[in-house]
Amino acid sequence: MIGAPAVAVTGLGLITPAGDGVASTWEQVCRGQPTSAVDPRLSGLPVDFSCSLQEGTLLGRGAPARSTWRMSPVAKAAVSASYDAVLDAGLETASWDATRVAVVVGCGVGGLAQWRTQALRLADKGAASVSPLTMPMALPNMPAGEVALSLGIHGPSLATATACASGASALMIARGLLASGQCDIVLAGGSEMAVDPLTVAAFHRMGALSTRGHDISGASRPFSPERDGFVISEGAAILVLERVQDAAARGRRPRAYLAGCGASTDAYHPTSPHPQGTGSEIALRQALGDAGLAPADIDHVNAHATSTRLGDAAEAAVVGRSLAHGPTVTAPKGVLGHTLGAAGAIEAALTVLTIEHQLVPPTANLDGAVAEGTLNHITDTARPQRVAAAISNSFGFGGHNVVLAFTADPPD
Repeated sequence: MIGAPAVAVTGLGLITPAGDGVASTWEQVCRGQPTSAVDPRLSGLPVDFSCSLQEGTLLGRGAPARSTWRMSPVAKAAVSASYDAVLDAGLETASWDATRVAVVVGCGVGGLAQWRTQALRLADKGAASVSPLTMPMALPNMPAGEVALSLGIHGPSLATATACASGASALMIARGLLASGQCDIVLAGGSEMAVDPLTVAAFHRMGALSTRGHDISGASRPFSPERDGFVISEGAAILVLERVQDAAARGRRPRAYLAGCGASTDAYHPTSPHPQGTGSEIALRQALGDAGLAPADIDHVNAHATSTRLGDAAEAAVVGRSLAHGPTVTAPKGVLGHTLGAAGAIEAALTVLTIEHQLVPPTANLDGAVAEGTLNHITDTARPQRVAAAISNSFGFGGHNVVLAFTADPPD
């Protein structure tokens, strides 16, 4: 909602291939250590590696034990991240007004694995073999629905589906819900568990995936001249958002503030970005205007940078053109791979952590010349830096562009 007031980020929940929780993910991202590895689920495919969740990651925590059996992995990931975020925010579900709490969870692919496995059952064994849980496990709104069920939330429960911008879109919608007065607390973010043979085969056929099988740890190479596609990943992130005055009233110090949002559509091509990045530049300038920031106020950019040739080139052009003063740039997908519908939320959470810790993580696998532009890339090691304002970029198939602006201090 353009023109809405800034909101406080009071809690974070993160589940990524770098770790189960905020601290472990942040630590590995700051080390710049890639998580890509051979994935047994993809055995026999032309691309058989991914960034997958670590063994022992507990999905579905916070939900009643009797209910997790019916959830898809993407819903379980959203529930776990939401549970962690609520704890981090210091909220008590037993005492909040559940009618004044909302959930917005972005999901780009959803339960595609359920569709695939059940379609095979139908073809092999007939209709009687299809699971009655197929629909609730496969529908893309169910991560949001299961979060509401698990935490007893009775306010609005929404799903956003803007491909790889879905998680960022969820945060933008959440800010609007708070501004409209429909709720007092929003759990917002994204979840995606799409590492599946069908998904990987489809992306490979498009030419979107890295085929760097001889150097798997170096396969995700944002902004590198040697980049050849993204590495598919999985995970979830949920942020707890509240109005600034409400967080202050309960004595909660925010981690950062979501100060502005911008969104646009390229209307150029179903899967390729506009080569000059005109749509994403519109979203960037909207986010700055919404936050009351000038371009020179931005200290840091968390880039979408998937490691594809066209996408990274367009983003580099936009950042270089719009933020010519040279803010630092990092691209977490070098470590985490591309989590699709969860990426915008995960990277928003990392932007919040960058502001909170005043530390910029490096872009993994960017150890030499960059392909385009003269951006101020952080490489090799994390760099301490004063970051008063930062943006997080998210772009998706369909031409969806969302830019979020975060600040260290509350609005005047």
